[in-house]
Amino acid sequence: MESCFSTTISSSSSSSSSPFSIFSIQGSSSNVGRKFSKSCMHPQLLSCQLPKPFLQLNGRPKYRLNQRRSAYLSSATYKDPISAEKQGWDLGRFFKTLYFFNGPPSPAKIVEFIIEKLSGSSPEESEKKMGTSDYVLVVGATGGVGRRVVNNLRKKGLPVKALVRNEEKARKMLGPDIELIVGDITKESTLVAQYFKGVKKVINAASVIIGPKEGDTPDRAKYSQGVKFFEPEIKGDSPEMVEYIGMKNLINAVKESVGLRTGKLLFGFEDQLSKELDWGALDDVVMGGVSESTFQIDRTGGEGGKPTGLFKGIVSTANNGGFTSIRTKNFSSPVDLKAYDGFELRLKGDGRRYKLIVRTSTDWDTVGYTASFDTIGGQWQSIRLPFSSLRPVFRAQTVSDAPPFSPSNVVSFQLMFSKFEYDGKLNPTFVEGPFELPLSTIKAYIKDPITPRFVHVSSAGVTRPDRPGIDLSKQPPAVRLNKELDFVLTFKLKGEDLIRESGIPYTIVRPCALTEEPAGADLVFDQGDNITGKISREEIALICIAALESPYACDKTFEVKSVVPFSEPFTVDPENPPPEKDYNIYFQTLKDGITGKESLEQSAIAV
Repeated sequence: MESCFSTTISSSSSSSSSPFSIFSIQGSSSNVGRKFSKSCMHPQLLSCQLPKPFLQLNGRPKYRLNQRRSAYLSSATYKDPISAEKQGWDLGRFFKTLYFFNGPPSPAKIVEFIIEKLSGSSPEESEKKMGTSDYVLVVGATGGVGRRVVNNLRKKGLPVKALVRNEEKARKMLGPDIELIVGDITKESTLVAQYFKGVKKVINAASVIIGPKEGDTPDRAKYSQGVKFFEPEIKGDSPEMVEYIGMKNLINAVKESVGLRTGKLLFGFEDQLSKELDWGALDDVVMGGVSESTFQIDRTGGEGGKPTGLFKGIVSTANNGGFTSIRTKNFSSPVDLKAYDGFELRLKGDGRRYKLIVRTSTDWDTVGYTASFDTIGGQWQSIRLPFSSLRPVFRAQTVSDAPPFSPSNVVSFQLMFSKFEYDGKLNPTFVEGPFELPLSTIKAYIKDPITPRFVHVSSAGVTRPDRPGIDLSKQPPAVRLNKELDFVLTFKLKGEDLIRESGIPYTIVRPCALTEEPAGADLVFDQGDNITGKISREEIALICIAALESPYACDKTFEVKSVVPFSEPFTVDPENPPPEKDYNIYFQTLKDGITGKESLEQSAIAV
């Protein structure tokens, strides 16, 4: 409707100094500007063209209040005729709306805020887009593989953060300008979630330290030759602390930042998970209209008799209204969805077009990032709304100079059924009367094709110590000495299982014996944990980086070695280096679900 302004008390999460703010009504076709002019003021408040019931709060309205539709909202039937003629305005429901979102109003602050607004100040804009980059976190960044990963990522111009225990050592090795997170995966208290903000992908090259019993040179020359050439022992933290407890701590620290394959549940009921939000009706009553809606939980109305939310109500164009909506209170803390690509709604359609409105500012009257979506009558359906499809809208007008939607700071949701679209256009599916929209979930999703978010460097041989019928004399030293080395391979396998069970899109790389040779040799990729051989640390670093961008590598576990035998050194002519590999050729040969544990599980069944 056309008016100088419409009003509400500001959100409970907003500043207490602004208790009464201009409504951001996405359903309204009003072209109200963001500043007030004295020409629209009342003689006593410099006359403004408000809905008459509002102007006459201290007098006697000419038409009756309290013509409600609660009968429909408490049942599924509605028999009264819908009329676009002027009807009674429900003052009680108006104040109930204000109270729900903001608590009891302060009259003094209301008057103060109205005067402030009439003096020409404007509502605050949505926050500027955050400048955080999509970092690749390298864990174990000062190790043999980790430092090569860092160097190669930086050569590609990718933003890198390194998780290290010793800052001084890391600065000397990686350079003074590397972004560091100082922490220890074996100490959960050092892995503060805030440190990992902006991290979207992880390469974990951390590993228990194995060294010669007789000691080593400062640059670990003996260790670099491989465990085949010395009598090994564990140095420092135990395999259980590094490979298992450390993995658990690391996954917990980065899970929110890197995202889950199945998405993040923001509202609703899914399997054994549930997430409820505090929704309240925000209808055209705030502008003098008579439409009315509610939101409730139907414990058996969802798919298969499961719970679902239910947005229902009656919409009317009387008194120049024409929209109903439900909006959440501002979240207790902003939700960071930077790991995801859009919102997914699971709902039962009714053939109408609705809007999802997302806000990134705690201010009440601010830009709402909005997407319309059509539904199919009588069918449960999943509707995906990419973040890129959200348009900045203020009072049903597109704000062309607003910043793009920032998924790192989501503070509230609003769901709307309205006569109005954007920029003067009308909703082609709008009809007056009752409506119902069951909504079982709102999730954030990762778009297809999904690529790995967590690449882990493990080891070939992790399933072999307990494999029946294996000839240990033909196995690498780590397999033969697993017990003497505090069950290092056993705990590496347990750490792998944590990744596979985490829900994070992953790749697990199992190199054979690592060497200091250059990359470039022809490779053998295999699955099932059977091969032996050697491979360059540089090659493993390049494989890990390539895996981050390959959907073929997602959720795969594989072993890798070069074709060069142990007895033959591999060298590269600097004047004629080998061509860069397309690792996708190898990734495409990998299959799901093969880990080498299959033989262990079969033997357990046989027993």
